[in-house]
Amino acid sequence: MSKLVGVGSYHKWEVEELRKDREFAVEYLKAAMESLDNPDERAGGLLALRAVAEAYGGLGAVAAAAGISRESLYRALSPKGNPTLKTLVAVLKSVDLRLSIAEKPQKKSKRAKSRNDRVAA
Repeated sequence: MSKLVGVGSYHKWEVEELRKDREFAVEYLKAAMESLDNPDERAGGLLALRAVAEAYGGLGAVAAAAGISRESLYRALSPKGNPTLKTLVAVLKSVDLRLSIAEKPQKKSKRAKSRNDRVAA
C-alpha cells in the first residue's frame, strides 16, 4: 500500500487552524456545543472540544489545568464520552473559555406572538 504524497491529516490541519484563529475556534466550538443536545450528534461536539483543547495547550496540559487525569480527559472527550458539567467547565476554563446560556431559536409560536402583542400594546 503506497502512502499519498501531500495528503496530511485532517485532524492536524483542524488543530492548526483552530490555533491560528482564536475567533474561528470560539465560533467553531459554539456551533459544536449545540450538537450536545442531540444524542446522534454529541460525538462531534465532544471531538470539537477535544480539538480546541489540543490547539490551546494539548490534552496533557489541559487535563492538568482542569484537575483531571489525561486518561479521564481522553475518555470524556471521546465519541462515546459523557463528561460531567464539572469536567466541561474545567476544560473550557483551562483554554480561557466559559459556558454561556442562549435562548433556543424558535419558530414563530403562540408564545412569541403573545409577547409581541404585549410589546405592541
